[in-house]
Amino acid sequence: MINDELAFQSAYQLSALIRNKDVSPVELIEMFFQRIDKFNPSINAYLSLGYDQAIVSAKKAEDAVINGLALGPLHGIPISIKDLESTKGILTTLGSLIFKDTIPKNDTVVVKRIKNSGAIILGKTNTPEFGLSGTTENRLGDSCRNPWDISKTAGGSSGGAASALASGLCTLASGSDGGGSIRIPSSFCGVYGIKPSQGRVPRYGGMGKPAFSQFSQPGPMARTVQDSVSLLQILAGPDPHDYTSNMDMPPNFMDGLDGNVKDMRIGWSPDFGYASVDPEVMDITLKAVKIFEELGSKVEEIDLSFEDSFTHFFNIFSSDVYAAFGALTGNDLSSLSKVTITTFEHAQKISGADYSRSLFEIHLMKSKMDILMKDYDILLSPTTAVTAFPVGQRPRIIAGEKVDPFWGFLPFTFPINMTGQPAASIPCGFSNEGLPVGLHIIGQFGDEMNVIRASAAFEQAMPWIDKKPAIGYLGEI
Repeated sequence: MINDELAFQSAYQLSALIRNKDVSPVELIEMFFQRIDKFNPSINAYLSLGYDQAIVSAKKAEDAVINGLALGPLHGIPISIKDLESTKGILTTLGSLIFKDTIPKNDTVVVKRIKNSGAIILGKTNTPEFGLSGTTENRLGDSCRNPWDISKTAGGSSGGAASALASGLCTLASGSDGGGSIRIPSSFCGVYGIKPSQGRVPRYGGMGKPAFSQFSQPGPMARTVQDSVSLLQILAGPDPHDYTSNMDMPPNFMDGLDGNVKDMRIGWSPDFGYASVDPEVMDITLKAVKIFEELGSKVEEIDLSFEDSFTHFFNIFSSDVYAAFGALTGNDLSSLSKVTITTFEHAQKISGADYSRSLFEIHLMKSKMDILMKDYDILLSPTTAVTAFPVGQRPRIIAGEKVDPFWGFLPFTFPINMTGQPAASIPCGFSNEGLPVGLHIIGQFGDEMNVIRASAAFEQAMPWIDKKPAIGYLGEI
């Protein structure tokens, strides 16, 4: 039987029910698959499912509980995996027609750590081809849609993960973020996601030809801060196969859930010095910032400018993507999406001098942020410049100003990939249309703890867990 209330329980609550033998892992997983069968056709959050593996894992999980065996921290918890992660025995497409029939023989390190935690993989969530877009469309099928309004985008590139979470089609979700890909869909769909500091979560075992990626980080997504932090704890930590990963052992991130922000030093930037922001989004996020003042934090508006940084971001980003996937496509571009072709063509035109100048600009940005962050524990901004917009209709004008439709709606996220800092998007309100708005919480490099602490404090002051979309709740479509 489909249980709407159980589907929206937190991982923490489900874990207690499983360990106390109040909920059967097998029945739980079966219920989630029933929900996916019912609701996924409306939102296209999943590209593929791993039913057989999930049921086998659920039976083992149930036996372990019954027999009093040692249980992992996420034992029996239903989770989705973004389809950029290779999963052994489960279809992995990378959002591309090229890999539409590919079933890997190995898991990425992210997937291995999730399996070792005891979580049960339901399936692979929708993503644009190679994760190259801030919205989730590809040539494999219908666009991923927002459960708050299915005419609207879920964002990207972890759009399927956010859509599945918001509609109760999984309890936890893995995402990844190379320019905002966790934070954008979290903002659009009203869930919580955190991009860790660059190198905090290792990357190894993907299907692309190994290539250095300066911006991308796997990370957790969930409906609550605590659930997201519990998954971050599983994912974080060094791996000998990834020489770019942080070799320090991570702290106990759960300590940040105390939510103590009294006297926290907070910088607020409404526009990063250049962004056009929808007035309603600005108003909602500014009200959210004032909550921190009420909680005893010291908030100051800061003068921060990342003007013209997208050119340098895209020079590096496109080059990294082309190095990883260009060889896999050969000379046949007929099966690729428009955004992939554009990205590849841009990468092919970049000169060594252009690349060098962009690397230098990144170093300048990092230095600027290092200096600024000496005076602040966290920074705040809107997560996105607008709320979710109709599928296929990216805004060209925001707040009366012309913007680039490719990146004009995400001016706050990609600069933080360039600096490598941790950042989260937390739900902070709803527009007059009933669409979620996200607040962007940015920490010092290597300091996820203050991001978590601020997130927990805000969640306690402004809880959102009781707010659910029509899609996925109470049987409505």
